[in-house]
Amino acid sequence: MKNVLTISKQRRSLRRVEVERAPRLGLIRPTKLGFRIAVRLHDGQTPEDYAKVLDKLSHAWRVHSVRLISWKPGKVVLTATLLDPLENISIPVLSDGLLQVRNGLLDTGAPFVLDFRTVPHWLTVGATQSGKSNWLNGLIVGLAPQPVALVGFDLKGGVEFTPYEARMSALATERAECSALLADLIAIIKTRMALCRRHRVKNIWHERLPDAERPMPIVVLVDELAELFLMADKKKEQEEVSAVATRLLRVAQLGRAFGIYLVVCGQRVGSDLGPGVTALRAQLTGRICHMVNDEETAKMALGDMDAGALAAARLIPASMPGTAIVIGTEGRWHRMRSVYISEEQAEAAAATHAHLAPTWAELTDTLIETGDLNDAEIEEFTTPDPDMEPAGVG
Repeated sequence: MKNVLTISKQRRSLRRVEVERAPRLGLIRPTKLGFRIAVRLHDGQTPEDYAKVLDKLSHAWRVHSVRLISWKPGKVVLTATLLDPLENISIPVLSDGLLQVRNGLLDTGAPFVLDFRTVPHWLTVGATQSGKSNWLNGLIVGLAPQPVALVGFDLKGGVEFTPYEARMSALATERAECSALLADLIAIIKTRMALCRRHRVKNIWHERLPDAERPMPIVVLVDELAELFLMADKKKEQEEVSAVATRLLRVAQLGRAFGIYLVVCGQRVGSDLGPGVTALRAQLTGRICHMVNDEETAKMALGDMDAGALAAARLIPASMPGTAIVIGTEGRWHRMRSVYISEEQAEAAAATHAHLAPTWAELTDTLIETGDLNDAEIEEFTTPDPDMEPAGVG
């Protein structure tokens, strides 16, 4: 009899479930750019039900945009922005700390801070005049005064990074040069592996590693990724392209542990460039998608992360250069607009801080071993070890 009553009660509860019901709104709390409001979910509703109708809510509430910023069982929190905060950007580019650069503004009104210690590798795509080069200028300005080494791969013949060569430790403008630099980076990783083994740690940021022995971080800037993988003559170039793809992937797999960080850029990045690009993309967890000319590039940047982000990227207007969709630290997507930094400003910053750039010889003069990494070495430093938990990373 008790079981029958329980089943009957459950049936009555199930009948009360209605997904399409008006929201139960909490108190409206003002914010700098609009207001925030908590919404209690009805039985059967999920946060995704609200994520799908944010555009409808923005029109109904007569605001610029509505975003879902957090949720917990039975409740979501929405924030409404009355006006677009990205219309005019006037914040300065700042170095917020080691390997941190503030060079843009989010649609929430908060600054966009690129933090390599938290998100080590980034994929940035954008068509001509989309603001991708301007974003790179801001990155140069933010990193130039920091104790980091900069390495450039510029397959446009050097026109993108040559103005900043004074602050760079190495600059490659041909694929053969890129291949040689990547081989050196692999050797640097192997040398830093040996250092970590001596101190029984799994990354160079561990507290057990003495500061005096901690190596300098290296930020690798790659412009025009497609040029590394395109082949005019498959028979002659396939081996070189394969070596570049493998070494770049190895750097991405192990770079974070050994203080080597990637920023990979391109006007067009698609799966047609080969499986090496797709494998590399999986390691580039930070994504920045400016206005692009083809849907495939937007999908490569955002399609594996968030369908909503992909839809938002298609709506970036040409009249707002520097605007992009970003996915980074929080794992959620945001609209972002970078601070305008001219090439002259970035060049001046590079020249001012040129004395901080170590030479490539200084970075490679202690190499103890060369050659590509093998699977055992990769597994050793990518498999979590509870006895060697890293401290202070991010």
